[in-house]
Amino acid sequence: MNVFFGLIPDTAASAIWAMVVASLLPLLMALSAKALGGFRLADNAHPRRFLQETTGTAARANAAQQNSYETLPVFLAAVIVAMLFFVPQPIINTLAWLYVIIRIGYCAAYITNLATFRSILWVLSMACPLMLFYIAIRISA
Repeated sequence: MNVFFGLIPDTAASAIWAMVVASLLPLLMALSAKALGGFRLADNAHPRRFLQETTGTAARANAAQQNSYETLPVFLAAVIVAMLFFVPQPIINTLAWLYVIIRIGYCAAYITNLATFRSILWVLSMACPLMLFYIAIRISA
């Protein structure tokens, strides 16, 4: 039984779904930033300029989007490397879904302007892929 009391299956598909959900988080944050900033159809001509000019919660949602894009490659690479080096699948799945859950909390903390809590969640979220890399290195040695 895994950390999540058997809620996460011990198959590779579970980690792949975690990768899909993590990949969709930046899009969700972009949509949130646009909705919070009052995005109109006319703004679609220059959506990046619109997002750069937002303030408050919309600007924070946009920053959460940007940070989600920045951390995503590390997470995706870590999951793939862990699978290639035969890290036990329950460990991969647990750390992959833990990353996703923490990142969702991170985005919520960013939007609600909980700066210290957000920073703690960022460190915890980055610990998940780093642990996957570490375990893969240990197994390969």
